[in-house]
Amino acid sequence: MTSEFKPSRNEDEYFIKLDAERLERKRQEEEARTQDAERRSHYLRCPKCGGHLETHELHGIEIEICPDCKGSWYDYGEVRAILSHYDKGLVFRLMDDVMAMFGKKTSPKVDL
Repeated sequence: MTSEFKPSRNEDEYFIKLDAERLERKRQEEEARTQDAERRSHYLRCPKCGGHLETHELHGIEIEICPDCKGSWYDYGEVRAILSHYDKGLVFRLMDDVMAMFGKKTSPKVDL
């Protein structure tokens, strides 16, 4: 006895849909892995030159400084900390200390 198996149209559609869903899940997983790897590769990297950022605490606020291009970077929390503890000269003292770290002249004095 020979019996030929011939899938029905519904079976074909079911497996086509199943394969498409599986491929979409794999694509999404790969995209998530790629985005995660890219994000990790940028962690504590200077947005200007790509150098490794160093974290320094100045006046109780942690900031990231690039030893290569001498840039200083402040994230949202750091800016909020500066503004929430704002006094007349904190920003200038902070900038003076950042400039002094690199042996540059201090920032100009401005009356507020």
